[in-house]
Amino acid sequence: MIDASKTSLSASDETIGWLEGQRRADLGNGYFLNPILAGDHADPSILKDGEDYYLVHSSFHEYPGLRLWHSKDLVNWRPVGSALHSNVGSVWAPDLVKHEGRYYIYFPALKPDYLSNYVIWAERVDGPCSEPIDLKVGHIDPGHAVGEDGRRYLFLSAGHRVELTKDGLAVRGGVTKVYDGWEYPGDWVVEGFAQEGPKMLWRGDYYYMVLAEGGTAGPPTSHMVIAARSRSIDGPWENSPYNPVVRTASPKETWWSKGHGTLVEGPDPQQWYLVYHAYENGFYTLGRHTLLEPVVWTEDGWFTSAGYDVAQPIPKPRGGFQIPHGISFSDDFSTNKVGVQWSFHNPAEDYVGRYRHENGSLVIQGKGESPQDCSPLCFHAGEQAYQVEVEIEIVEGAQAGLILFYNEKLYAGLGFDKERFILHVYGASNPWSSMAKSPALIMHLRLVNDRHVVSLFYSTDGQAWKRYPSGLEVSGYHHNVAGGFFSLRPALYAAGKGEVRFRNVRYQALP
Repeated sequence: MIDASKTSLSASDETIGWLEGQRRADLGNGYFLNPILAGDHADPSILKDGEDYYLVHSSFHEYPGLRLWHSKDLVNWRPVGSALHSNVGSVWAPDLVKHEGRYYIYFPALKPDYLSNYVIWAERVDGPCSEPIDLKVGHIDPGHAVGEDGRRYLFLSAGHRVELTKDGLAVRGGVTKVYDGWEYPGDWVVEGFAQEGPKMLWRGDYYYMVLAEGGTAGPPTSHMVIAARSRSIDGPWENSPYNPVVRTASPKETWWSKGHGTLVEGPDPQQWYLVYHAYENGFYTLGRHTLLEPVVWTEDGWFTSAGYDVAQPIPKPRGGFQIPHGISFSDDFSTNKVGVQWSFHNPAEDYVGRYRHENGSLVIQGKGESPQDCSPLCFHAGEQAYQVEVEIEIVEGAQAGLILFYNEKLYAGLGFDKERFILHVYGASNPWSSMAKSPALIMHLRLVNDRHVVSLFYSTDGQAWKRYPSGLEVSGYHHNVAGGFFSLRPALYAAGKGEVRFRNVRYQALP
């Protein structure tokens, strides 16, 4: 579902990622420790395709979007590229499926004045993939299913369903209500009912619907995974006696708001798992990580949790060939990792023509006046503490910097132009009066995020570093404060007039 010709990885990306201290679920002793994908990888949809697994997540306002991940063992994952390049809005909860040899991703996209569901498709998982096709149907979180008679459907939020045409590229008829959800106890502290994320599976004599309730953020105990089943695609739907299959019961737990699950068969067909997302206790800023939890099938045909504590080591799935996990976040720009590591935040349609790789540099044309309106280039860090360094060369009229970016109204970090340093905090730009002059048009910047306490440094040669006088605290830069479901991401920005050259991004996790 990607265009593999647009991105590439260097040899160093095969090994350096976990030498940088990045989280890696595989403990190397037959066990894994969640998350299987650290950082903001929300609303996972997983496809088993023979001996291969593919995973896609919500990408919101990031473009290229709908990044595809590949695994052989459900624990070690590699990004292989992005399937969506045209900006259709904020992309939520996709569903990755294969039907009659074709690959499809169904997803909702939201603009301020328009909500619809879309589909992209490809003959091969490595593309090329189609442009997004507007299905012109509302609701969110589509889940694809095929009925007993071969007809295709999308199940949608709030228990709705719509029929698809045979090719899966348009809808037939209207949306109907088919399921009322599961009623959880009235004294549970949740964000709201929010029946969403239906993922459909046929196994044995039943269709299974796995979905979320309780709201995806808000209180730590909000989210959950529930299940229902039916002998017919048309219902009636029977709620599982094991509901909720997964839920955060206490704010004392390591993983908050666990929910939005997809069932998947392991490399050993006797083992089954739920893939779902969760926030880490105290770190809403990192967004929703992807977790893996074993389930068991009961004699009466239901599934339930196998009883493992997902905050402790869990036996790895049996079988499955291990591939290298992750990639290096350090980037010398010798290859194009836009769409594999990097994405622009809510860019204009012509964003592909805005950047190029040249002589070991990433060159970005300036745009707007600040991080608010220049579509920063971001990546997802999954560590609680880390540092990022970059060399930046500007021309007269340009402004650039290294920041932590949540959205256009909430970001923090350090930038500079020809005349001055610019401190960014709370989503505002604050020139530091005692440092009116910027020492050079080429600056090295370092940002240290140590569990929400941010320190900033600068250097003219990358060797002798000076601390910028203002430190920052960013624990409130997250969805429950600002909305949007984003995460706080390391980002490069290029504003103003003229081109900005970025060189030698270096990333290192901290103890």
